[in-house]
Amino acid sequence: MATEDEKNEPNIDIQQGTDGETVTEVTQKSWLQRIGESFAGVVFGFVLIAGSCALLFWNEGRAVTTARSLSEGAGIVRSVSPEKLDTNNDGKLVHVSGNLTPGGQATDPEFGMASSGVRLVRTVEMYQWTEESETSSKKEVGGSEKTTTTYKYTRAWKDKPVDSSKFKERGGHNNPQMVYQSRVTLAPDIKLGVFETPDNLMRSFGAEEPMPAAQNHLAALRRKLDKPVHAVDGKIYVGKEAGQPAVGDYRISFAEVPIQPASIIARQAGTNLEPYRTQAGGTVQLIAAGRVPAADMFQKAQSDNSTLTWILRAVGCVVMFVGFSMIMGPLGVLADVLPILGDIVRAGTGLVALLCTVAIAPLVIAIAWLFYRPLMSVGILVVGAGLTYGVVWLAKQRKAAKTAALPKAAPA
Repeated sequence: MATEDEKNEPNIDIQQGTDGETVTEVTQKSWLQRIGESFAGVVFGFVLIAGSCALLFWNEGRAVTTARSLSEGAGIVRSVSPEKLDTNNDGKLVHVSGNLTPGGQATDPEFGMASSGVRLVRTVEMYQWTEESETSSKKEVGGSEKTTTTYKYTRAWKDKPVDSSKFKERGGHNNPQMVYQSRVTLAPDIKLGVFETPDNLMRSFGAEEPMPAAQNHLAALRRKLDKPVHAVDGKIYVGKEAGQPAVGDYRISFAEVPIQPASIIARQAGTNLEPYRTQAGGTVQLIAAGRVPAADMFQKAQSDNSTLTWILRAVGCVVMFVGFSMIMGPLGVLADVLPILGDIVRAGTGLVALLCTVAIAPLVIAIAWLFYRPLMSVGILVVGAGLTYGVVWLAKQRKAAKTAALPKAAPA
């Protein structure tokens, strides 16, 4: 008879091949092991719920502060000429539009590339082994669970190093160190008229355009790297044959943001354009490509703030739902002595977790609004109560429908 350790020992099956090689691992967990893990998950569930509440509360404060700061900025901003410095505007929120003028080229000396634009972007990809996993579980009578995980190994171009030392099957899937990395280079001393442009704004400014490599770049690289170098569709390929890449080969492309007009809203500090601190407690520092009116820039920023707010709300609700599901996880595991019973209990706990999320997430948001903007909190509380009532009513309707569908006992 197999011992407990032998039952839990992974069963690994390797199917040989080049690309597409798979490794299958089968593990077995007893009912008691699963119960212990589920109770450990309860602690993490409380952590997730606390984290989601903190995220939801912080997000509402961030959204209100940002919206108020943008509204405040839209009411006090003044448009100024980029060609003449007016010291009377020092400390004020200004809107500047004009042509960008770099003080030199953006260069990448490692690869001998140079751009006359405002930003040069190098994107480096290396051909590497990658690992993907697919897991399926089967619950058995008595509460034990058998888990089958299949790891698949393929080669692909990746712009970040893949750590092959963490692969399930490392043999034959070793990735070399990624020597060359992607990087962004700004042109020196970029100005908007007489004003110095902030580097943090220029790193996200404008749309990038492809910049094909020339033959003189290839010759210099061959001498420097002492490796085969080719040009393929405007990209630099480091390796023997581009049509049949080998692990460790590189594919390098370049792009540039050309010189163009720009509009910036920021605090004037001499010739510098700095973040403007509002009375609402936030900061204002915006940039747009082209000659864009200040009103349009503020409107776009308000729209982006609203979108981010709803995204973070959704994230907070999902995290809260997962937390409640983990807290009630032991109930499903306890019922797994009969797998079908465990599925029924798990469906019920999932509904309860959803109900708790629908009730508590709007409450946290309402409390945050009560703290940051009291009038709106009443409306959010009404919405939360309505959603909670709707979920309860739907659950009752389904229960009543199932009861009505049951066959009635024949009269004696």
